[in-house]
Amino acid sequence: MSDALAGHDAQVGGHMTPERIMIRDMAREFTRDVVLPTANRIDPEKGDIPQKVIDQMGELGFFGILIPEELGGLGLGAFEYCLVAEELSRGWMSVASIIARGNSFYRSVPGQGQERREKIARMAKGQYLGAVALSEPNVGSDLSGVSCRARRDGDEWVITGSKYWCTFADGADYISVLCRIDDPEAPQGRGGTIYVSVEKPKGELPKGCSGAPIPKIGYFGWKTWELHFDQVRAPVQLAETGSGAVVESAAFALGLARAHTAARSIGLARGALEDALAYAKERVQFKQPISDFQAIRFKLAGMATEVEAARQLMYHVCHEVDAGRGGSVETSMVKLFASEMSERVTSEALQIFGGAGYTTLYPIERYWRDARLTKIFEGTSEIQLRIIADALLGKPSVRGSN
Repeated sequence: MSDALAGHDAQVGGHMTPERIMIRDMAREFTRDVVLPTANRIDPEKGDIPQKVIDQMGELGFFGILIPEELGGLGLGAFEYCLVAEELSRGWMSVASIIARGNSFYRSVPGQGQERREKIARMAKGQYLGAVALSEPNVGSDLSGVSCRARRDGDEWVITGSKYWCTFADGADYISVLCRIDDPEAPQGRGGTIYVSVEKPKGELPKGCSGAPIPKIGYFGWKTWELHFDQVRAPVQLAETGSGAVVESAAFALGLARAHTAARSIGLARGALEDALAYAKERVQFKQPISDFQAIRFKLAGMATEVEAARQLMYHVCHEVDAGRGGSVETSMVKLFASEMSERVTSEALQIFGGAGYTTLYPIERYWRDARLTKIFEGTSEIQLRIIADALLGKPSVRGSN
């Protein structure tokens, strides 16, 4: 991996402290030695991330970067989290994504008291991980329209309804399900919803829950599920209600997820760029390497500039998030910019590979497929544009929004 492309140490406005450089380099080495070879072998087979890799990530602390030290984590910030995510995504985006099942999920761990603390400590080691079920067959960006129901029955919630796009539903130890409270007197909108944490055996779906993996074109390494809950029960004490504290926590998690997506996008683009650079030097046409042709040289120069611009924006946004100043507009901007950049750069890299890029013989097609997803999940590019435009111009009138 080229240091010229992987982020500068001295020219980043003081962001890269010795500790951050050490963390980044540790993740870079792990990606080079473990993640990339694993991805190159397993992704073409659409196989799952090996448990051995997850265990190694747990030992390195990757699942507990954001978990407070008193709960067994590293107690670091969004900056370190995104540094690691970029490095891991340079190898395989799915591996960069699975660390969120600890870092972004510890607030939703079910249970109380010491039992809950022990679960969070295990989560920091990658031994207890979560999944979230938000979207539904007819509900995507507008989560206020969820129809999956949670009905109170004594000390339990009873969940009935369908969910879509639940990644890692089988491998997780619990699923946090967004439901509408089944009560005619409950308020409408997000205030009438609840997150219910449903614990289950690892490798299985919850009792009373059926489902099937969704046939995806990428994001391999783990399965994404369509689920149907048929009176699935969960203790009330394990649920998070739609209170102000939970809404605030969810808003923070969403902003963090968008910064995380930016980091993953940058990692994918960097992987494609580095591979394209190497290929351009090796591929000979007309008795010279194609890297000698100005069209290729300028293409690579533009790609490198876009990657670095996205990284510097991510550094800034992560710094602001860690300082308590990062708002939804900034996280939307970095998610939008980095994901759009990633699709362009990976596509250009594939073009440099020519016909070879349109085969599964090189990982370039994996970067390209996965980069396309970054424009969709964690809020589509169109949703990010809407958030940014509303901040600039105010929300449109009903007539003007048509």
